[in-house]
Amino acid sequence: MAADKVDDLFLAASLYYGQGQTMEAVARRLMTSRSTVSRLLKAAREQGIVSITVNDPSRGVQGAARKIQDVFSVAVSVVPLPADTTESERLKLVAAEGARILESLVDSSMILAVAWGNTTAAIAQEIRSRGARHGGGVIVQLNGAANTRTSGVSYTAALLSRFARAFGASVLDFPVPTFFDSATTKELMWRERSITRVLKVQAKADVAVMSVGTLDGPLPSHVYTAGYLDSADMRTLRREAVAGDVCTVFLREDGTYADIEMNKRASGPTPEQLGLIGRRLLVVAGDAKVDGLLGALRAGVATDLVVDERTASLLAHRL
Repeated sequence: MAADKVDDLFLAASLYYGQGQTMEAVARRLMTSRSTVSRLLKAAREQGIVSITVNDPSRGVQGAARKIQDVFSVAVSVVPLPADTTESERLKLVAAEGARILESLVDSSMILAVAWGNTTAAIAQEIRSRGARHGGGVIVQLNGAANTRTSGVSYTAALLSRFARAFGASVLDFPVPTFFDSATTKELMWRERSITRVLKVQAKADVAVMSVGTLDGPLPSHVYTAGYLDSADMRTLRREAVAGDVCTVFLREDGTYADIEMNKRASGPTPEQLGLIGRRLLVVAGDAKVDGLLGALRAGVATDLVVDERTASLLAHRL
């Protein structure tokens, strides 16, 4: 195509599409007819000089939030991500929004149930202290933290204490293993009065805060990296098609969990037991967590969801 012809196509397209001029105005500028301008614009599209994109608002961030909300009947808050956000920055942004929402849900007389993990630790760092005296509230640990290497006390104590200071509440620890060696041991422990007391407080919680753990990803979940599972356990989880965990109870992408053998040894509440808690805030960041998040939502884990925009979009495309 001749250079002057290409110039005409570009100029016509720039005036019409770029500057919003009418065809009549473009025709006057080019000293030609309106029909010629129409042909020039058509040729510009065909030659790739002009590329037209139609954006469906239902497919954007707000569209993704509405779709997730409609499918799972959860309140959804989607956190925008600046360009080139790192994974740690992504977690921090989502944790900050999770802390803001949690602050709006909890008052000083409530029971707040906390499932430990990387995300709730990040939320604890972001939450603002109200500087209040103890108001009768309780921060209760949802899942045990002990493993073969450590009691888990130091890890959970720092996390729970931060929430307690923020809300002027006392702390109720759950001093049991994350996973028992056998289901029988767990059943016996669940009969002990000291353990029964904690379980009853968990069931009476007003609000719970938790996240989704994932077997893989750039920021591996604490339960998969800190000695809670050995290589045989990991092979079992992959064989069972486990997508992730909530409160160290494993779930598949379809939301099933009851027949996963390791859950019989897990100390955390099942999705059914979590359902006794009125408000359940699930805070999730990261592409690698989409499968686990889908399983958690299908299992009815959450009433409220905080999620970054990329994870929300990936999730919405799966629905």
